[in-house]
Amino acid sequence: MKASPTRFEQAVEHVLKHEGGFVQHPRDPGGATKFGITRETLARAKKRPASINDVRRLSRKEAIAIYRQLYWDAVRADELPPGLDLAAFDLAVNSGPTRAVKMLQTVLGVEADGIVGPITLGAALEADVPETIRRLTKVRLGFLGRLATWPVFGLGWRRRVLAVEQEALRLASLPSSSSRTV
Repeated sequence: MKASPTRFEQAVEHVLKHEGGFVQHPRDPGGATKFGITRETLARAKKRPASINDVRRLSRKEAIAIYRQLYWDAVRADELPPGLDLAAFDLAVNSGPTRAVKMLQTVLGVEADGIVGPITLGAALEADVPETIRRLTKVRLGFLGRLATWPVFGLGWRRRVLAVEQEALRLASLPSSSSRTV
């Protein structure tokens, strides 16, 4: 019998629904991406420069490992309540971990220093999770709507953010024993 997926496995599968194969859109400031991983992110993960061909050859397995290390772990998603973990993780993937944490901290009403420490975790654990997810969605859409690239990518971003919100709210409503962290 196969074990049920971990919260990370569920979250990364949701993210990958929105992050496709190799793309090099001329208006995307991130440049070439595959599975949503940019050349810059791949270089950071590999600790060496990455070429467009390196991005093109990126495997799904490698992308998932990068998501775990540079995004999920960076926002300490394993320690966040179910649902809020997905919302923070997807925001980190889309807008960077530091910005994601600062937005989460703002919504939680704690100092927005970009570091998930005991104060942020405590506030997240005490928060009304569905309300926090809704507020984070609103802040995220507000941020994205102010970007110069909104006219090009806005419709897709909006669909993604609302799909993440819907799934995050679903996860937040499940009994806690049904969401494995490891």
